[in-house]
Amino acid sequence: MPKTFRRALLAMASIFAFSGQVSADQASDNLLIETLSREAPALNRDVLGKAVAAMQCAVSGGVRPSERLAVIDFSLPSSTPRLWIFDLTERKLILEELVAHGQNSGDNYATSFSNVVGSYQSSLGLFRTQESYFGRHGYSLRMDGLEPGINDRARERAIVIHRADYVDPSWVERQGRIGRSQGCPAVRPEVGDQVVDILKNGQFLFAYYPDQAWLADSAYVNCQPSRVASILAPFRDRES
Repeated sequence: MPKTFRRALLAMASIFAFSGQVSADQASDNLLIETLSREAPALNRDVLGKAVAAMQCAVSGGVRPSERLAVIDFSLPSSTPRLWIFDLTERKLILEELVAHGQNSGDNYATSFSNVVGSYQSSLGLFRTQESYFGRHGYSLRMDGLEPGINDRARERAIVIHRADYVDPSWVERQGRIGRSQGCPAVRPEVGDQVVDILKNGQFLFAYYPDQAWLADSAYVNCQPSRVASILAPFRDRES
């Protein structure tokens, strides 16, 4: 981002905060969204805004801030890049990539989501990444879902980030979509190790779809402090 543009945004945020039109935190979030949106113009700004809001709500709930944020927009087809990973310190886009959805979530478009073991569907909502490990898919990354009833069985379901040969642009040419997982957000083999290293050990991942029931009830998207504090108690204890 040009320095002159960043200075103008900072000045605008300060003016809005001073005038009382938005709080200082809101002004800071708006600036972050504006900066990241310029880094990733293909990412819907409203989706990015919800991801940032959910992340900041979790941080306000007591978990430590992350250095990186991953956003998946499942409203987009699997044949196009729909995973973005940002460096929050540098406020830069690191990767824009293809990502798979579960085989029972849909064909090229994911339209069904689940928190049920054995559903082979993807899950929505806010996740906290955890430890890397070597498993049957090679170097992989475990995640904990932070939204009860929506994604909190992710670890039990073995919903992890891993590389997969079927996440391949050539599949799009042959069949109109990439391959599908058993619910994991699988990525291309060429970037698998990099994605795991970038996101391991306490980063945030936000998976979006315009599911109205989830959007209306999410304690993070709507930032309900008392619910979030209760949900995050085990994570605060683990990270302290």
